[in-house]
Amino acid sequence: MMTSLLDGIVERLVPPFVFSKLEGDAVFAYAPEGSFPLRGRSVLDCMAGCYASFRERRDRTENLMLCTCRACTRLHDLDLKFVVHQGSYVLQSIAGHEELLGPDVTMAHLLLKNSVVDEFGRSAYALVTEPAMTHLEIPSGSSRPHTEHYAHYSPIRSHVFAL
Repeated sequence: MMTSLLDGIVERLVPPFVFSKLEGDAVFAYAPEGSFPLRGRSVLDCMAGCYASFRERRDRTENLMLCTCRACTRLHDLDLKFVVHQGSYVLQSIAGHEELLGPDVTMAHLLLKNSVVDEFGRSAYALVTEPAMTHLEIPSGSSRPHTEHYAHYSPIRSHVFAL
């Protein structure tokens, strides 16, 4: 079940993003500078298309489930969140795998543990930091401003888009 859902997410994001790795139930992807073709509203459309595909696959899978274990009966509770951050990174080969490293990569990981749910509820969303908003020319019209605070870091201003 999870494999099917994660495969569906990767299929919708790659390309234009580059798949890096799976991290538990998260897909970690990035876009190398100068090769990312999306700008403006098309970035949001990409995430919305991925989310629609995820929901369709989740709903189809749920209708086929015969198992009554806790994980399977809570399938309908699964939802999707996106974190989009822009910054610098280095690719480092570690144990034969290319890893992204750097302070902005660390920040992207920190942003996965955010307070969006506390402010906006449990529905699907995209959290886009201001550096990403500016760099990708994403319009803020349908978003709500949001700020995250982490020890040892300056506040991270961002925007939350409902999916």
